[in-house]
Amino acid sequence: MNIGLIGSGGREHALCKKMHESKLVRKIFCFPGNPGTSKIATNIKVDILNFQKILRLIKLHKIDLIIVGPEEPLVKGIVDFLNKNKIKVFGPSKYAAKLEGSKAFMKMICEKNDIPTAKFQICKNKDQIYNFLDICKLPIVVKADGLAAGKGVKICKSRKQVLETSSEIFKGKFKSSNKVVLEEFLTGEEASYFVIVDKNNFKFFGSAQDHKRVFENDKGPNTGGMGAYSPAPIINEKLEKKIIHKIIKPTLSALKRIGSPYTGFLYAGLMIKKNEPYLIEYNIRMGDPECQVIIPRLKTDLVKIFRSIVNNKLKSIKIKWIKDKCMTIVLCSKGYPGKYKKNVKIKNFNKIKLLKNDFIYQAGTLAKQDQIISNGGRVLNVTSIGKSFSTIRQKIISIIRKLNWKGGFYRKDIGWRVIVK
Repeated sequence: MNIGLIGSGGREHALCKKMHESKLVRKIFCFPGNPGTSKIATNIKVDILNFQKILRLIKLHKIDLIIVGPEEPLVKGIVDFLNKNKIKVFGPSKYAAKLEGSKAFMKMICEKNDIPTAKFQICKNKDQIYNFLDICKLPIVVKADGLAAGKGVKICKSRKQVLETSSEIFKGKFKSSNKVVLEEFLTGEEASYFVIVDKNNFKFFGSAQDHKRVFENDKGPNTGGMGAYSPAPIINEKLEKKIIHKIIKPTLSALKRIGSPYTGFLYAGLMIKKNEPYLIEYNIRMGDPECQVIIPRLKTDLVKIFRSIVNNKLKSIKIKWIKDKCMTIVLCSKGYPGKYKKNVKIKNFNKIKLLKNDFIYQAGTLAKQDQIISNGGRVLNVTSIGKSFSTIRQKIISIIRKLNWKGGFYRKDIGWRVIVK
């Protein structure tokens, strides 16, 4: 099979590497890919929101199956567009993608189907903001309704902060949002639970714990993710049953009833409070950096799984995992998630010798004259597999130290919840 992969981040590099291992694959084409994917696939520079151009490339290169990595093309309807043009594509429809594309839509699904989530108010004006402030204790979580590249959520500790943050969203800080979702602040432990879905069935596809805050000890602003580990020990058998019966099944049933059955990856961002799961958010694709710790643990042929989904034959596939643990630490440009410099050389990149269970997934990078340079906030995902999270973290940090990149920084405490000092 010829496979097309849309996206250019660390998640796509991880997916590309795993698909490259499949005996079913003849060639992989990445739109646009990155320097990491270029070693194992053909990168083609293209705007991933130009669906017509992507369609022409699919036909030109005789691509049999398209995998969509990032959320934006999914929310804008690439799956519907390609399906209409008789192209096999892995991912949810435009309507089902509203689970991530609109936080208000996701909350309404929860409300109508008794899915446990934080108390909330969908606000279109300041009066509604004041109403929620009168009935909910601080802190309050303020969310932009639409996609905001991981920057649309703020935990506000004062009424003034809630009003200012909401006002910025109303004034168009994020192009995709003219509505605000206010939520009560839930305390507990966060976890990510993944399933893979066809029109008739779903199967577990890994668990992970991400680290959103930029600085150690979970300080500073939220980011797209500073590191992750898998599996998430907090998700035991009893809790998993609650997640499936209270959250996953009701969501998938609701979309089926509406006439838009879900297909693709579905990622539930959860808060675990007193051993009860609450849905914080849905992502309609593999998480980033969670993908980089789940995919290396997968034993089953990934392309075989994708093929079974698009043919609605997921039930016949048995998904197997290695028992070892996996962790990734994200190496970021100094200044992220604020302003940072681009085009900074990572001089030692090509000198690093990796062992079999170690990986460096490229995210925000470019290649110039055989040198790897930074081109984003989150630049590299340094990943390793092993028996204990403690030894894995030590190994990753030693690789980062060998990289000795003066333009970057990273969190040294990834996995602090599971690593006993």
